Amino acid sequence: MKHGGSVLGRCRYLLKDATKAEDAMHDVFARALTHGEDFRAEASPLTWLMKIATHHCLNQLRGERAGWRQWFERDAAARPEGHGGQEAMETRDLVRRLLARVDLETQAAAVHYHVDGMTLEEVASLLGRSVPTIRKRLEHFAALGGEELNVR
Repeated sequence: MKHGGSVLGRCRYLLKDATKAEDAMHDVFARALTHGEDFRAEASPLTWLMKIATHHCLNQLRGERAGWRQWFERDAAARPEGHGGQEAMETRDLVRRLLARVDLETQAAAVHYHVDGMTLEEVASLLGRSVPTIRKRLEHFAALGGEELNVR
């Protein structure tokens, strides 16, 4: 990969993100390998690779600003994770609204229990607390949210 550093540098410069730049560099070399017949030797191989890198990165930036992408990301964020359908999504939304009203440890317990679907024992173990302590914190949190957040 004689020109890898130069191509990576161009991608970093345009994308302003090391991870995206590395992915883009790999895409550039993959494209060069699959479209090698397009290289006409009118310029150096480095010039050709830099042209591919520039076009690829600019297309990527343009695609990130596309209106459909924001719609897709909003739609994906609103979709419930895993099983449970609409009811699980409504519970997650309620939990998110109530989190600001409690301390950090209760926030962590509520997220692990109501969003991640962990058991009381798993939450207690993760937070280094007893099951009765976690139950008490979750019951306080549930009281803020009403009947929907009962602790099982």
